[in-house]
Amino acid sequence: MDLFDIDSIQRISELEGLIKKYQKSYYDGEGDISDAEFDALWDELKSLDPSNPLLHKVGADSGNFEKVNHVMPMGSQEKAANPEQFLSWAQKHIYEEYLVEYKLDGASLELQYQNGILIHAVTRGDGHVGDDITANAIKMNGVRKELYGLDGVLIPFTGGIRGEVIMTHEVHKKFFSDKANCRNAANGLMKRKDGAGSEYLTLVTYDVWSTTGVQPFKDEEDKIHWLENCGFNIVPLYIADSAQAVIDYRAHVMEIRKTLDYDIDGLVVKERFVNHEDASRDRPDRQIAFKFSLEEAVSILRRVEWNESGATYTPVAIFDPVDLNGTTVKRASLVNPNTIRSLGIKIGSHVIVVKRGEIIPKIESVITSETYEGDDASLQEIDFPTHCATCGEKLVDEGTRLFCPNKKCSKKVLHQLLKWICVVDIRDLGDTLVRALFNDGVISSITDIYKLTEKTLTPYFLNEESISREQESKGAKKVVLSIQNHRKISLAKFIAGFDIEGIGEVLVEKLISNGFNSLESIINATEKQISDIYGFADIMAHTLLEGMKENFNEMQNLISSGTISIADEMADGLLAGKSFCFTGELVTMKRTQAQNLVKENGGTVKSSVVKGLSYLVTNDTTSGSAKNVKAAQLGIPVITERQFLDIIQKRM
Repeated sequence: MDLFDIDSIQRISELEGLIKKYQKSYYDGEGDISDAEFDALWDELKSLDPSNPLLHKVGADSGNFEKVNHVMPMGSQEKAANPEQFLSWAQKHIYEEYLVEYKLDGASLELQYQNGILIHAVTRGDGHVGDDITANAIKMNGVRKELYGLDGVLIPFTGGIRGEVIMTHEVHKKFFSDKANCRNAANGLMKRKDGAGSEYLTLVTYDVWSTTGVQPFKDEEDKIHWLENCGFNIVPLYIADSAQAVIDYRAHVMEIRKTLDYDIDGLVVKERFVNHEDASRDRPDRQIAFKFSLEEAVSILRRVEWNESGATYTPVAIFDPVDLNGTTVKRASLVNPNTIRSLGIKIGSHVIVVKRGEIIPKIESVITSETYEGDDASLQEIDFPTHCATCGEKLVDEGTRLFCPNKKCSKKVLHQLLKWICVVDIRDLGDTLVRALFNDGVISSITDIYKLTEKTLTPYFLNEESISREQESKGAKKVVLSIQNHRKISLAKFIAGFDIEGIGEVLVEKLISNGFNSLESIINATEKQISDIYGFADIMAHTLLEGMKENFNEMQNLISSGTISIADEMADGLLAGKSFCFTGELVTMKRTQAQNLVKENGGTVKSSVVKGLSYLVTNDTTSGSAKNVKAAQLGIPVITERQFLDIIQKRM
């Protein structure tokens, strides 16, 4: 058994302990963490050990009440945390209609009736047996001690009715603001031995099953109507004709969620047919909890700004501030003109903003007016810039890119110079000095950088009086030395330094690893050959080759003149054959330094966790981050910064 297997076993044991601890605090009425945090622990355990028995247990009550068996098993639901996961489920569960209800954020309760008379009110417990809190339940709003129809006649119903005990926001604010949230407060009150405070609670129902005779309903919609006719509070019901309609409705509910009287943490999606056999399973398959996420929010687009980076104009959405996982967000890149068109986004559009895992915020979709009852007439088209703000050239809209085609546009040239210095890491040649040299016409190409001399640079460090005294400039010497020390670079850095749109070192390294290990082999490749490489595609392949053609003469001249020499790839390097992905903050160095250390020793750096990755490096190895979870799923070792440095030192 290797080190990673041992770490996995230890993590599984740790997760089991945490889940049991937080389940107990939840059922005792004092939840210590949020649902989202608990779900992250649950999902991590599921990814590490899918058959773990704990995943099929609900929890347990405190033991302060008599125990009663349920009429209806009260198991846990499968859940989808985002639209992608929901669509994956929906592809396997294709229904003519999807019946959608609020998923209430409270405490489950089953009311048991015999001939229309309440005999027990039972908590969820372990899903099969719960606490009998009848004395407390009859004080709650919405609990019926006897069942009467609209005609006032007693309904001889025998069976179970399931609902959720909730506390309204108004009650929480007025009487129980010392409790962390409504759910915690409701859990605590409903299980008090003396029953004090139960009158502040409300039961909202959503399920029913008769244990004698025929069922008093024909389908899931009729079930809700029957509960309403019996005088119970019910959840709102929405009927969607497609999976996408469910996603749109979820977006709408996310937007109005704050206006509701009580807390909900998602939606429950099921078919119209009442599938009691499936509902009786520990985790039903025919329905799913489509949960909200701390990493999603609904906002309104207010304007679009166009960021100018080199020759490219990138649209940035500005929307009403939203909270995403504890961070206030009000901007997100719209990437390119095609994104705007494919989303159908306009000024005033209601949009879903997401920040999944460690990904930067983005607008995932637009909510249609049919969903949020808006007015399309009030929406405004987004204005696109038409001419370069620097040189006045008419911009080219390729869909995937809006850019200035003028090769001599000063903004484009300057951006390339700054990009080269950054990629090659000529630190002593700072931005301010580069801009001054460019504005004075001293440098206008990458080649010019390597022609700089102490004499040329001295006026930028010393005034005329100092120069007249024949003083030497230490600053000028330092810059020239730094430039000369960066004449030998890797092919990946060389190409990435030419500022071709979207082409960085990582992508070039993928080219090299697939046999395109020279300028000539790349420039002579077809778009089809490049697009077949993982990480590229048709658009990126086209952009790369067009950028190579535009800069090829200078690339060749730099190499043929001996100004730049391409370093041999370290096929036999100390980390040859090993790949690393870094996430989170490092302590002893910057992430770029760690990445360079890997490359200098013949290893490769990955920007994400993928199959075949050798190590994920993070100082928070136990977090539930997306990268940690993905690494666990793929069996990739997760190591600390210290362990990474140990690997380097041992191999050296």
